[in-house]
Amino acid sequence: MQKTLVFGASLKPNRYSNYAIQRLVANNHDVVAFGLKAGEVDGVKIDTTLKPYKDIDTVTLYLNAKRQREYYDYIISLKPNRVIFNPGTENPEFFQLLKEHNINFEIACTLVLLSTNQY
Repeated sequence: MQKTLVFGASLKPNRYSNYAIQRLVANNHDVVAFGLKAGEVDGVKIDTTLKPYKDIDTVTLYLNAKRQREYYDYIISLKPNRVIFNPGTENPEFFQLLKEHNINFEIACTLVLLSTNQY
């Protein structure tokens, strides 16, 4: 099963990252999550330390471009098949790094992709 890392996950139910976890789980995706506060959303534990996750297919970002910088190397090290830049996370600097490492990326909304069966 393909695994998705929700990066920038929030425990707050009104945050899109929280809703994305719920929708991914509801659509039977294997989900792991990283955020600033530990907790759980729909049975998915939010890790607060960077783990050496294996078999990550998709990283879906919920951090603005400025906050992404410190995580470039980590995300690239996971060797995901793609990175989704959700609205507000677009980052040309990171796009270029991903291209250099042959990692696909999309400027899209995870929730829309799921609701239109394009995920």
